[in-house]
Amino acid sequence: MDINKTLAQEFSLRQEQVDNTVGLIDEGATIPFIARYRKEVTGSLDDQILRELSDRLNYLRNLEKRKEEIRTAITGQEKMTPEIENAISAAVTLVEVEDIYRPFKPKRRTRASIAREKGLDPLAKVIMEQADGTSPEEEAAAFISEEKQVPDAAAAVQGAMDIIAEDISDDADLRKKLRQAASDKGEIVSKAVDAEAESVYMNYYDYSEPVSKVADHRVLALDRGEKEGFLKVSLSLDETAATDIILGKYVKANNACGELVREAAEDGYKRLIFPSIEREIRSEMTANAAESSIKVFASNLRQLLLQPPLKNSVILGLDPGYRTGCKVAVIDATGKVVDTAVIHCTSSKAEYERSKKTIKELIARHGVTTISIGNGTASRETEQFAAEVIKEIPQQVSYMVVSEAGASVYSASKLAAEEFPDFDVTLRGAVSIARRLQDPLAELVKIEPKAIGVGQYQHDMPQARMNEALGGVVEDCVNSVGVDLNTASYSLLSYVAGVNASVARNIVAYREENGRFTDRKELLKVPKLGKKAFEQCAGFLRVRDGKNPLDNTAVHPESYKAAEALLAECSFSLADVSQGGAAGISEKAEAAGISNISEKLGIGVPTLTDIISELKKPGRDLRDELPPPLLRSGDVMEIKDLKPGMELVGTIRNIIDFGAFVDIGVHEDGLVHISQICNRYIKHPLEAVKVGEVVKVRVLDVDVKRSRISLTMRLDDGEKKSGGKQDNGGRRRDRRPRQEERGFDPSRISNSAFRIKKR
Repeated sequence: MDINKTLAQEFSLRQEQVDNTVGLIDEGATIPFIARYRKEVTGSLDDQILRELSDRLNYLRNLEKRKEEIRTAITGQEKMTPEIENAISAAVTLVEVEDIYRPFKPKRRTRASIAREKGLDPLAKVIMEQADGTSPEEEAAAFISEEKQVPDAAAAVQGAMDIIAEDISDDADLRKKLRQAASDKGEIVSKAVDAEAESVYMNYYDYSEPVSKVADHRVLALDRGEKEGFLKVSLSLDETAATDIILGKYVKANNACGELVREAAEDGYKRLIFPSIEREIRSEMTANAAESSIKVFASNLRQLLLQPPLKNSVILGLDPGYRTGCKVAVIDATGKVVDTAVIHCTSSKAEYERSKKTIKELIARHGVTTISIGNGTASRETEQFAAEVIKEIPQQVSYMVVSEAGASVYSASKLAAEEFPDFDVTLRGAVSIARRLQDPLAELVKIEPKAIGVGQYQHDMPQARMNEALGGVVEDCVNSVGVDLNTASYSLLSYVAGVNASVARNIVAYREENGRFTDRKELLKVPKLGKKAFEQCAGFLRVRDGKNPLDNTAVHPESYKAAEALLAECSFSLADVSQGGAAGISEKAEAAGISNISEKLGIGVPTLTDIISELKKPGRDLRDELPPPLLRSGDVMEIKDLKPGMELVGTIRNIIDFGAFVDIGVHEDGLVHISQICNRYIKHPLEAVKVGEVVKVRVLDVDVKRSRISLTMRLDDGEKKSGGKQDNGGRRRDRRPRQEERGFDPSRISNSAFRIKKR
């Protein structure tokens, strides 16, 4: 297989793009570096496409490696034929390759292998020939042997049939056809282990759906329900239709031998083929569902990490609690902790008043502008407390409830202990809650991505694959924003392209010993940070107020000469860059001709365009261009205050396959079902919304008893979405059960309960 050619076809790219990209990957270049600084070479492929291409490259290389291993194994058995060689070469998946190898693969002792040990292979071949006039019993008589434990002709025939059944089950082409039949026409069926038991899986107690129709999140729900002992899940396939496929290939005559082959084929299907195919189909469904779930998680994580920071804000973090009180931490505009306290705003009236006094004093003393409240236990009471405090003070202060997912993980981590050795675990959590509002990216990178809580079923995912995918998202986000070399923690630095955890610690240690970095070149003095690592990381690290103003931009050091020549060409200097940017440089460059300047400077147009953008706004943060987070300062509503028809503004907190959870300022997050997100048909909520987006919603229904809120983002009840039939409520008809009613575990979908998130 020409892997690069295959990649070019699959990704619809030019062969040159793929060849160059694969070459860079093989040289050890990181994805962020390739995406940002090798655009001319790759044709400006973005980081997500590059990661997908890299993943596919690894798969195809592993496929070729496995093919070679199998060729060697079969050749070693002296059983290689041109047909087998051609089949191996033509295989496009690992499953196909393993099917080809199946007959030659060493097996544990089976009924067929025992029969072969008894010398019954020749008898099986005679029966398989199905020649007219052949008597199986007469042929079998020659194989009777007390020594080989073949007492009579019937035992010999049975052993031969076991061999035939296994040979048929090892037919790669046949297995492929039956697997396809199961995918196209099979059904997934689930039954209750105990029909009287109450669980979140009750909608699956008597459920069936075609394999080709089962949504990914339902696959994961079925898997979990089975794992937890509530469901028995199986694959159903028309046995007659399946066996007809086998019989059509192997039964050649209507005689005694043909009848034995028929019986062996039916036995092989029931005992060997179908159970194996059932495992393969379900395993494939689970793998596909997991990959889909990981992609949703990765997309949500990307949007969460790129939420705009609250710059120049002094933030008071509140980590709510009942018995142990509410932990308080105040951080200044740089993220430094300047004060801490513990209040009891959920206990007695006297304690409540003392708590108000403490918070008012902290706000006045430190000039607090924003309060960040964790959404855990006692969040609602703490939110009401904060809103009341805000009403009673002259300062302009607002608040926001933030997800505290992962805060406890961080608080108990080694990193938190190193950062705050004198703080107890609970106070570290309050600091994290404050910082994740001030700068979500810088704080959330300290937490294992899967603990951040913006996905579904992450506890059931293949952990290695999920960690790889989410780690890639964090890396892309960190490098796209850029990192301040003089203030970044080693946890943030470790996600910079070309910098591993060891080098990140060395950077921090060098900074502490030698003082702040004054230019990027000083990085080469850091232990274990060589020229290759410098090439990969330098453009993503910022040095503010350094010797060279270009060090505070995303311009790579390799392009400094070109940047300086560009400035001169457009009548600017480095001094202009250090004083806020070369305003008007893009207009002058366009007047002179981008292509002309590109040719004159000896750099590509994409690189030139990026340099112009950086010189115009040095030190820019792409997150500043996003809408700010939704802060509140008014009365706190409760679910009982909501009425159908009310219009509210909220923030999308989590997106899953069948909808989006929106924080509308009450204790529970409401669900916008996928059918209510927009006035057109969409396959997935991510097509229309993203985590952190501020949206306008209208209340459809409120179930106070079960704490469920149903919302809509559709503009007009009278408008119909394109695609799918609509009922009178404007919703798409679907004979399958509603997605959100599919028995998923509320305690294990991040930040969400059955339909809403519990704080």
